[in-house]
Amino acid sequence: MSRFLSRRAAALTPYVAGEQTQDPRTVKLNTNECPYPPSPRVLEAIRDVSGDRLRRYPEPSSLELRKELASYAGLAPDQVFPGNGSDEILAFCFRAFFDSRCDLPVPEDDPRAAVLFPDITYSFYPVYAGFYDIPFRTVPLDGDFRIPAEALCGPSAGVVLANPNAPTGIALPLADVERIVAARPDRLVVVDEAYVDFGGESALALLPRYDNLLVVQTFSKSRSLAGLRVGMAFGTRPLVEALERVRDAFNSYTMDCVAQAGARAALSDGAWFERNRARIAATRDTTRRRLEAMGFRVLPSAANFLLARPPRGDARRMYEGLKSEGILVRHFNRPRISEYLRISIGTDDDMDRLADSLARWLREGAAEGAP
Repeated sequence: MSRFLSRRAAALTPYVAGEQTQDPRTVKLNTNECPYPPSPRVLEAIRDVSGDRLRRYPEPSSLELRKELASYAGLAPDQVFPGNGSDEILAFCFRAFFDSRCDLPVPEDDPRAAVLFPDITYSFYPVYAGFYDIPFRTVPLDGDFRIPAEALCGPSAGVVLANPNAPTGIALPLADVERIVAARPDRLVVVDEAYVDFGGESALALLPRYDNLLVVQTFSKSRSLAGLRVGMAFGTRPLVEALERVRDAFNSYTMDCVAQAGARAALSDGAWFERNRARIAATRDTTRRRLEAMGFRVLPSAANFLLARPPRGDARRMYEGLKSEGILVRHFNRPRISEYLRISIGTDDDMDRLADSLARWLREGAAEGAP
């Protein structure tokens, strides 16, 4: 490790992304990407980006994209903040809204001094908190891996809520999200809706009634633009303005012109979007039934992935076995979910290959008398 590394950077435990591979033979079911290509309009829009546009800095506020996102969400353009994927925006949220909470005139063990999120959720949240030295507390999911809404209604410096949750895929009903937001109007609730398009209820409907709510979404999943890094936040003008202040302290030209063009084109093709998300949801439900028939415990998912426990709980061995056959899934060596695999939803052919490999694994394990 470099001797020039700062103490804060040295103390970090970075987020570990899912493995990427360039081997076209690999069935890639480990990073929740869309298995289908983006709309042809996206490819056309990218091709149409001129050399003259590329030699100039992009329009810094992404104004045209903001207008179209605002129309889609039923908001004003100044209530929309576009950015380089939802991860960047979430990092800005921690910096803009929670960093100052470290200086609250309350004891360190006071619940109002810490940001709150579930114990099993998107593992970037504690990384952000650690990077900005923000105190945080976690609320345990219940025995069925559901978020206990009441526990998030108590005092805190803020709440960050992935809905549907990751890596469980379980969605919290909108009424429970509203309970959390309404419980304490003096603290911000950030709802991370990366997977909402596959079956969740969006909190966008609550924005006209609550000024302490920020909704973050992405085009990486349901609109097949993970490679362009397109995310957005929706909220009141003061919240969006705070994000703009943080962005402009880092990089005023944060969203490039190619990403802006591709995002606008993706947004314009509603039929493509609807078809793809319906196909993924249908494949997800079919895959869940197939896994359950094999003896897996599968959590109910409103996302584009499933969290599933093999019949014997040998998730790590199964992960390694699938990888040796060219099938990548995700295994988290973390308390409570170490016996589970997170399986992204691919094409029907991808899921057929996965099912065949799992069935063979289970047959061979039974023949060997595996425990």
